Amino acid sequence: MQPLEAVMEARKLLSQVTPLKRDCGRYCGGACCEPDEDGQGGMLLFPGEEALYQELPEGFTLMQDDAVVPDALLISCEGYCERDMRPLSCMLFPLLPTKEGAVMDRRGWAVCPLMESGINGLQPEFVDAVKKAGQVLYSCPETAAFLEAIHRFNIQLQSL
Repeated sequence: MQPLEAVMEARKLLSQVTPLKRDCGRYCGGACCEPDEDGQGGMLLFPGEEALYQELPEGFTLMQDDAVVPDALLISCEGYCERDMRPLSCMLFPLLPTKEGAVMDRRGWAVCPLMESGINGLQPEFVDAVKKAGQVLYSCPETAAFLEAIHRFNIQLQSL
């Protein structure tokens, strides 16, 4: 499976489910996607996903970011966008797929009020969709390597 193919299949699995029964971005003011006062913040694009953002919609910004994954692209918006325009990282957040299921993404502690509730505080349908999306993403070597790089970064965060 090619990276964009895996991303598109994962996005489809997550297109109709959200962490809460309401828009969680409205709960936190879009903190996970909106840049802060220093222009930092946003969501990483999965390998191949940049093809979906060749022409950036108004309000979106795309930039190189090597902080978590080498040669990664980070996309941010003004805090709200249509669900079908959101990057896969946004659709998964605050979870991160693993080979065995899903875990809370430690990077979320800085911005996501849902972190305190853990996985049990999220809609079960959302958690199941993230697990299924993870199976798809781990079937592609490039997206699997991307996820593993994020997991390594999260382990570094844990040790701080």
